[in-house]
Amino acid sequence: MKKQVSLVLSSGGARGIAHIGVIEELEKQGFEIKSIAGTSMGALVGGIYAAGGLEVYKEWMCSLDKMDIFNLIDLTISRNGIVKGDKILREMKKMIPDINIEDLLIPFVAVATDLNHDKEVVFSSGSLYDAIRASISIPTVFTPFEKEGAQLVDGGVLNPIPINRVRRLDGDTLVVVYVNARLPHIELAIPENNNHEEKKHSKYINSIINKLNNFIPKDKADKIGYFNLLNKSTSLMLHQISLMTLDKYKPDILINVSRDSFGTYDFYKSKKIIELGRRVTIESINNSGIIT
Repeated sequence: MKKQVSLVLSSGGARGIAHIGVIEELEKQGFEIKSIAGTSMGALVGGIYAAGGLEVYKEWMCSLDKMDIFNLIDLTISRNGIVKGDKILREMKKMIPDINIEDLLIPFVAVATDLNHDKEVVFSSGSLYDAIRASISIPTVFTPFEKEGAQLVDGGVLNPIPINRVRRLDGDTLVVVYVNARLPHIELAIPENNNHEEKKHSKYINSIINKLNNFIPKDKADKIGYFNLLNKSTSLMLHQISLMTLDKYKPDILINVSRDSFGTYDFYKSKKIIELGRRVTIESINNSGIIT
């Protein structure tokens, strides 16, 4: 019999693409995923998998270069965020139609944060894409998702590893994937796409980023920078919450991905990120002592 898995997928921006490699390797090694809980990118990948669309989503992500990613960003002038996020989800819906969470092939929950009422919101029914849009809404980057009078943002604000939300089964194996681990960076020998067009696009995108940075007040004595300071502070806070969660629930298999392996917005590196997820899964299963 296959070992039944209750799977928890953390937040982590583009590093969350590693969840694809994790899921594929778990299945390859004979595990059967019976329930999923996810935050942010964990909610996106977990929800798409539960809907049966992971292979399609993987192929799409691996086909995108920097310019493709840039074209999917619908910038907006707003005090609440700079990206609406609607364009990305529209493209995904063309490949993987929306479905109610209660009708998914695998029990699934996603978590978000309600800013109006200072609480966590758990999506266990209703539109899958509503749940994903709410859960991936990184504060100051994505505009909040408004639903029934609530302003919803990234679930990682309150629950970056939603172990307490996954549906457990008798005798199951609790597998937790944490893609913000403070571990040494692992380099993978996977060729990059170095064609001329991508180099030209990268130069164009970098020039736009530099122009945007000119609008942010600078202090010559400031060696970190405004966004880096915000990112580092938030990352440290969420890491401490994650460590306390892991200590409390003690997963049977903990799969760690280094936070230094890829940047939060390195979605154009999906192929390498997925491969990293696969490799760390193999290592984690071997170290767990669980026989498959």
